[in-house]
Amino acid sequence: MKRVQDKVAIVTGGAMGIGEAACRLLAKEGAKVAITDINKEEGMKVAEAIKKQGGTAEFWLMNTANEKEVESTFKEIATKFGRINILVNNAGISGADKPTDEITEGEWDQVNNINVKGVFFCTKHVIAYMRKAGGGSIINLSSIYGLIGAPDVPPYHASKGAVRLMTKTDALLFAKDKIRVNSIHPGYIWTPMVERIATKFEGGKDAFLKKIGSLHALGHVGEANDIGYGILYLASDESKFVTGSELVIDGGYTAQ
Repeated sequence: MKRVQDKVAIVTGGAMGIGEAACRLLAKEGAKVAITDINKEEGMKVAEAIKKQGGTAEFWLMNTANEKEVESTFKEIATKFGRINILVNNAGISGADKPTDEITEGEWDQVNNINVKGVFFCTKHVIAYMRKAGGGSIINLSSIYGLIGAPDVPPYHASKGAVRLMTKTDALLFAKDKIRVNSIHPGYIWTPMVERIATKFEGGKDAFLKKIGSLHALGHVGEANDIGYGILYLASDESKFVTGSELVIDGGYTAQ
Protein backbone atom coordinates (compact mmCIF):
# COMPACT_ATOMS: atom_id res chain seq x y z
CA MET A 1 0.00 0.00 0.00
CA LYS A 2 1.32 3.45 -0.95
CA ARG A 3 0.67 5.29 2.30
CA VAL A 4 2.10 8.65 1.15
CA GLN A 5 1.66 8.28 -2.61
CA ASP A 6 2.69 11.40 -4.57
CA LYS A 7 3.27 13.49 -1.45
CA VAL A 8 6.45 15.59 -1.34
CA ALA A 9 8.49 15.17 1.83
CA ILE A 10 11.49 17.10 3.14
CA VAL A 11 13.66 15.27 5.65
CA THR A 12 16.38 17.25 7.42
CA GLY A 13 19.41 15.29 8.59
CA GLY A 14 18.38 12.64 6.09
CA ALA A 15 21.82 11.20 5.35
CA MET A 16 22.07 8.78 8.27
CA GLY A 17 20.30 7.18 11.19
CA ILE A 18 16.65 8.05 11.80
CA GLY A 19 16.65 10.52 8.92
CA GLU A 20 17.86 7.91 6.45
CA ALA A 21 15.29 5.40 7.67
CA ALA A 22 12.54 8.00 7.23
CA CYS A 23 13.71 8.84 3.70
CA ARG A 24 13.75 5.19 2.63
CA LEU A 25 10.34 4.38 4.12
CA LEU A 26 8.65 7.51 2.78
CA ALA A 27 10.03 6.82 -0.70
CA LYS A 28 9.01 3.15 -0.50
CA GLU A 29 5.47 4.27 0.31
CA GLY A 30 5.27 6.59 -2.69
CA ALA A 31 6.57 9.97 -1.57
CA LYS A 32 8.95 12.15 -3.51
CA VAL A 33 11.70 12.74 -0.96
CA ALA A 34 13.95 15.76 -0.60
CA ILE A 35 16.92 14.65 1.48
CA THR A 36 18.74 17.53 3.17
CA ASP A 37 21.91 17.31 5.23
CA ILE A 38 25.35 18.85 5.71
CA ASN A 39 26.87 15.46 4.84
CA LYS A 40 26.83 15.57 1.04
CA GLU A 41 28.51 12.23 0.39
CA GLU A 42 26.21 10.16 2.60
CA GLY A 43 23.12 12.12 1.56
CA MET A 44 23.75 11.47 -2.12
CA LYS A 45 24.26 7.78 -1.38
CA VAL A 46 20.82 7.60 0.21
CA ALA A 47 19.24 9.39 -2.77
CA GLU A 48 20.91 7.03 -5.24
CA ALA A 49 19.90 3.96 -3.23
CA ILE A 50 16.27 5.09 -3.25
CA LYS A 51 16.37 5.70 -7.01
CA LYS A 52 17.82 2.23 -7.63
CA GLN A 53 14.87 0.76 -5.76
CA GLY A 54 12.43 2.65 -7.99
CA GLY A 55 11.74 5.55 -5.66
CA THR A 56 12.00 9.30 -6.19
CA ALA A 57 14.58 11.25 -4.20
CA GLU A 58 17.01 14.14 -4.58
CA PHE A 59 19.67 15.48 -2.25
CA TRP A 60 20.16 19.10 -1.19
CA LEU A 61 23.12 20.33 0.85
CA MET A 62 21.56 22.43 3.61
CA ASN A 63 22.43 23.66 7.08
CA THR A 64 19.18 24.04 9.04
CA ALA A 65 20.79 26.68 11.27
CA ASN A 66 21.24 29.01 8.28
CA GLU A 67 17.94 30.71 7.48
CA LYS A 68 18.92 31.84 3.99
CA GLU A 69 19.96 28.29 3.08
CA VAL A 70 16.67 26.93 4.38
CA GLU A 71 14.62 29.50 2.48
CA SER A 72 16.45 29.00 -0.82
CA THR A 73 16.53 25.20 -0.53
CA PHE A 74 12.80 24.94 0.18
CA LYS A 75 12.13 27.13 -2.84
CA GLU A 76 14.25 24.81 -5.01
CA ILE A 77 12.47 21.74 -3.65
CA ALA A 78 9.04 23.23 -4.32
CA THR A 79 10.12 24.17 -7.84
CA LYS A 80 11.55 20.68 -8.47
CA PHE A 81 8.64 18.65 -7.11
CA GLY A 82 5.76 21.14 -7.46
CA ARG A 83 4.72 21.35 -3.81
CA ILE A 84 5.65 20.43 -0.22
CA ASN A 85 3.33 18.25 1.88
CA ILE A 86 5.55 16.83 4.62
CA LEU A 87 8.41 18.23 6.71
CA VAL A 88 10.43 16.00 9.01
CA ASN A 89 12.52 18.18 11.33
CA ASN A 90 15.06 15.51 12.19
CA ALA A 91 18.47 17.25 12.03
CA GLY A 92 20.09 17.47 15.45
CA ILE A 93 23.21 16.97 17.54
CA SER A 94 23.84 15.86 21.12
CA GLY A 95 26.55 18.39 21.98
CA ALA A 96 28.74 18.79 25.04
CA ASP A 97 28.28 16.31 27.89
CA LYS A 98 29.24 18.41 30.92
CA PRO A 99 27.41 19.79 33.95
CA THR A 100 25.50 23.02 33.38
CA ASP A 101 28.02 25.11 35.31
CA GLU A 102 30.80 23.95 32.96
CA ILE A 103 28.96 24.51 29.66
CA THR A 104 30.26 27.44 27.61
CA GLU A 105 28.05 29.84 25.71
CA GLY A 106 29.46 28.49 22.47
CA GLU A 107 28.60 24.89 23.40
CA TRP A 108 25.09 25.93 24.38
CA ASP A 109 24.55 27.88 21.16
CA GLN A 110 25.96 25.12 18.94
CA VAL A 111 23.27 22.67 20.07
CA ASN A 112 20.37 25.09 20.21
CA ASN A 113 21.19 26.68 16.86
CA ILE A 114 20.66 23.31 15.18
CA ASN A 115 18.13 21.59 17.42
CA VAL A 116 15.87 24.58 18.10
CA LYS A 117 16.61 27.37 15.66
CA GLY A 118 16.83 24.84 12.82
CA VAL A 119 13.33 23.55 13.60
CA PHE A 120 12.09 27.15 13.76
CA PHE A 121 13.63 28.12 10.41
CA CYS A 122 12.35 25.04 8.62
CA THR A 123 8.84 25.38 10.04
CA LYS A 124 8.78 29.10 9.28
CA HIS A 125 9.68 28.62 5.64
CA VAL A 126 7.52 25.56 4.91
CA ILE A 127 4.20 27.04 6.04
CA ALA A 128 3.51 29.04 2.87
CA TYR A 129 4.11 25.96 0.70
CA MET A 130 1.83 23.82 2.85
CA ARG A 131 -0.91 26.45 2.76
CA LYS A 132 -0.64 26.46 -1.01
CA ALA A 133 -0.86 22.65 -1.02
CA GLY A 134 -4.03 22.77 1.09
CA GLY A 135 -2.41 21.42 4.24
CA GLY A 136 0.46 19.27 5.41
CA SER A 137 2.21 17.42 8.18
CA ILE A 138 5.19 18.68 10.19
CA ILE A 139 6.97 16.05 12.28
CA ASN A 140 9.45 17.28 14.88
CA LEU A 141 11.99 14.91 16.38
CA SER A 142 12.18 15.59 20.09
CA SER A 143 13.34 12.91 22.55
CA ILE A 144 12.42 11.12 25.74
CA TYR A 145 14.56 13.91 27.16
CA GLY A 146 11.97 16.40 25.98
CA LEU A 147 9.67 14.68 28.49
CA ILE A 148 11.92 13.68 31.39
CA GLY A 149 15.30 14.75 32.73
CA ALA A 150 18.68 13.07 33.10
CA PRO A 151 21.97 14.27 34.61
CA ASP A 152 23.84 14.76 31.35
CA VAL A 153 24.03 16.86 28.13
CA PRO A 154 22.11 19.92 29.45
CA PRO A 155 21.94 21.83 26.14
CA TYR A 156 20.49 18.77 24.38
CA HIS A 157 17.78 18.25 26.98
CA ALA A 158 16.85 21.93 26.92
CA SER A 159 16.64 21.87 23.13
CA LYS A 160 14.38 18.82 23.02
CA GLY A 161 12.07 20.29 25.65
CA ALA A 162 11.82 23.41 23.50
CA VAL A 163 10.94 21.35 20.43
CA ARG A 164 8.13 19.65 22.35
CA LEU A 165 6.47 22.96 23.23
CA MET A 166 7.17 24.52 19.84
CA THR A 167 5.25 21.60 18.37
CA LYS A 168 2.15 22.25 20.44
CA THR A 169 2.20 25.98 19.74
CA ASP A 170 2.50 25.47 16.00
CA ALA A 171 -0.18 22.77 16.03
CA LEU A 172 -2.61 25.34 17.44
CA LEU A 173 -1.44 28.16 15.20
CA PHE A 174 -1.73 26.28 11.92
CA ALA A 175 -4.65 23.90 12.52
CA LYS A 176 -6.88 26.33 10.60
CA ASP A 177 -4.62 25.79 7.58
CA LYS A 178 -4.99 22.00 7.85
CA ILE A 179 -1.33 21.76 8.81
CA ARG A 180 -0.74 19.15 11.49
CA VAL A 181 2.30 19.39 13.79
CA ASN A 182 3.40 16.52 16.02
CA SER A 183 6.51 15.49 17.93
CA ILE A 184 8.19 12.11 18.19
CA HIS A 185 10.06 11.15 21.35
CA PRO A 186 12.51 8.30 20.75
CA GLY A 187 14.25 6.34 23.44
CA TYR A 188 17.81 5.25 22.72
CA ILE A 189 18.03 4.31 19.04
CA TRP A 190 21.09 2.69 17.50
CA THR A 191 22.23 5.46 15.16
CA PRO A 192 25.69 6.82 14.28
CA MET A 193 25.22 9.50 16.97
CA VAL A 194 24.48 6.92 19.68
CA GLU A 195 27.25 4.67 18.39
CA ARG A 196 29.73 7.51 18.89
CA ILE A 197 28.54 7.85 22.47
CA ALA A 198 28.89 4.08 22.95
CA THR A 199 32.54 4.08 21.86
CA LYS A 200 33.37 6.48 24.70
CA PHE A 201 31.45 4.47 27.29
CA GLU A 202 33.47 2.74 30.01
CA GLY A 203 33.73 -0.88 28.94
CA GLY A 204 32.93 -0.11 25.30
CA LYS A 205 29.97 -0.77 23.03
CA ASP A 206 28.80 -4.04 24.62
CA ALA A 207 28.81 -2.53 28.10
CA PHE A 208 26.90 0.48 26.79
CA LEU A 209 24.23 -1.66 25.13
CA LYS A 210 23.78 -3.75 28.28
CA LYS A 211 23.57 -0.72 30.56
CA ILE A 212 21.39 1.49 28.36
CA GLY A 213 19.28 -1.42 27.12
CA SER A 214 18.35 -2.24 30.70
CA LEU A 215 16.78 1.23 31.09
CA HIS A 216 14.12 0.27 28.55
CA ALA A 217 11.29 -2.05 29.63
CA LEU A 218 11.81 -4.14 26.49
CA GLY A 219 15.45 -4.62 27.50
CA HIS A 220 17.24 -3.20 24.44
CA VAL A 221 17.81 -0.04 22.42
CA GLY A 222 15.71 0.58 19.32
CA GLU A 223 16.45 0.63 15.61
CA ALA A 224 16.13 3.56 13.21
CA ASN A 225 13.15 1.96 11.47
CA ASP A 226 11.26 1.90 14.77
CA ILE A 227 11.16 5.67 14.53
CA GLY A 228 10.89 5.67 10.76
CA TYR A 229 7.54 3.91 10.90
CA GLY A 230 6.29 6.47 13.42
CA ILE A 231 7.31 9.23 11.03
CA LEU A 232 5.54 7.45 8.18
CA TYR A 233 2.34 7.22 10.22
CA LEU A 234 2.35 10.93 11.08
CA ALA A 235 3.18 11.82 7.47
CA SER A 236 0.26 9.81 6.11
CA ASP A 237 -3.45 10.55 6.10
CA GLU A 238 -3.85 7.72 8.63
CA SER A 239 -3.05 10.36 11.27
CA LYS A 240 -5.39 13.04 9.85
CA PHE A 241 -6.98 13.60 13.31
CA VAL A 242 -3.64 13.79 15.13
CA THR A 243 -2.02 17.15 15.89
CA GLY A 244 -0.18 18.65 18.85
CA SER A 245 0.54 15.12 20.04
CA GLU A 246 3.60 13.37 21.43
CA LEU A 247 4.36 10.00 19.87
CA VAL A 248 6.62 8.23 22.37
CA ILE A 249 8.63 5.35 20.84
CA ASP A 250 10.96 4.39 23.66
CA GLY A 251 10.71 0.68 24.46
CA GLY A 252 8.99 1.54 27.73
CA TYR A 253 11.74 3.86 29.01
CA THR A 254 9.35 6.57 30.27
CA ALA A 255 6.72 4.08 31.53
CA GLN A 256 8.86 3.10 34.50
